[in-house]
This record gives sequence, structure tokens and C-alpha cells, in this order.
Amino acid sequence: MFPLIFAVAFTAAPLTLYIPPIRSLNLFVEMTEFFLRDAVCCAVRICPRIFRAVSRLLSLPVPVPVPPTRCTILPCVM
Repeated sequence: MFPLIFAVAFTAAPLTLYIPPIRSLNLFVEMTEFFLRDAVCCAVRICPRIFRAVSRLLSLPVPVPVPPTRCTILPCVM
């Protein structure tokens, strides 16, 4: 059992190299917050404009096709 614990410990040790230090994570979190804050600012300005444009397009009258009628003036040839 003791060799198994050592084997697991020494195989997990190189994995700690892939975990960045906390100071690097702080910069990443700060940049992510900055990006999201900027994106929300733009979205708040753009979303009402998009909503208004779509509602204007949907409120346009849609032409309804008139069904063809039978000839009443000229004799119909069938």
C-alpha cells in the first residue's frame, strides 16, 4: 500500500506545473471582468435599437395575395 501512495503522489506532482500561480489568475480574472463590463455596456446600448428595428419590420403591412377569380366579362375557355 505504501508504494502505491508514493506512485500516486509522484505521478500527480507534474500536474501541479499546469496550474498557474494565483497572481496570473488575478490578471486573467481582471481582464475577463473588464471585457464583460465593456460587453454589457455595448449590449445595453445596442439591444434596444435591435428590438426597435425588428418591431418596425414586423409592424409593416404584409401584402395578402388576392385569389384568382373566374372570368365574368370574357368567356372562359376550359
